[in-house]
Amino acid sequence: MAEATTTTKFRPLKERVFVSFAEEPDKTAGGLYLPDTAKEKPQRGKVEGVGSEVKEVKVGDTILFDKYSGSKINIDGNDYLILKEEDILGILGS
Repeated sequence: MAEATTTTKFRPLKERVFVSFAEEPDKTAGGLYLPDTAKEKPQRGKVEGVGSEVKEVKVGDTILFDKYSGSKINIDGNDYLILKEEDILGILGS
């Protein structure tokens, strides 16, 4: 079982995965800046920790997940997502 890499040492339980959000672009390809309200909800993130029953992903993987899945939390001023392994759509670049 892998621990999260944050300073708080959050450890998800069972089939849960602890994910940090990937940075979304602040401007379009044409150079227009996007306000936060116009940005799409992130669907990509980096696995920071996994529960003991997680089998498909590991800490450090970049994943895609369902748009409205999981629970968003804030730890030390950073946003994270806790989701079930079944909400992960795939692993990028492995």
